[in-house]
Amino acid sequence: MSDGLESFLPLVAAWFRSNVGEPSPPQVKGWPAILRGENTLIAAPTGSGKTLAAFMVTLDRLIRAGLKGELEEGVDTLYVSPLKALVNDIQKNLQLPLAEMSKMSVAAGEKFPELRVGLRTGDTPPAERQRMLRHPPHILVTTPESLYLLLCSAKGQVLLGNVKTIIV
Repeated sequence: MSDGLESFLPLVAAWFRSNVGEPSPPQVKGWPAILRGENTLIAAPTGSGKTLAAFMVTLDRLIRAGLKGELEEGVDTLYVSPLKALVNDIQKNLQLPLAEMSKMSVAAGEKFPELRVGLRTGDTPPAERQRMLRHPPHILVTTPESLYLLLCSAKGQVLLGNVKTIIV
């Protein structure tokens, strides 16, 4: 039986195998639907890899686009998480994988695209909010409260206008 990792770039699959190990059942069952672009709900206990399942598909897609020179400007993926879990989720499921994949790619003599990640919460300084509008991240991480404010503002609607993936 397939573990689902063959659907990913070799770099992404190798990172997963060396840092996570074997995919969890929720990941194996969720990846096919996510990869097909279907709305997907993964209902599983905390710590089962639900968030990483979604981020793996997003990172793979963005890395592929970057390697082809087709990475578009703007927010591609929106991740909405309660403030309480936000820092851990960003570090564990996004920043760490990106940094490690980049190192693996460089060590293999290959290029790695620049994927920008932005954080928008109530504590985000106004200067950073303005910079984000001028040079948007590919992945925007926010709280439900900040998402509400973004959706209620004209500039926020423009920022989120091309989102392809939402992870909640």
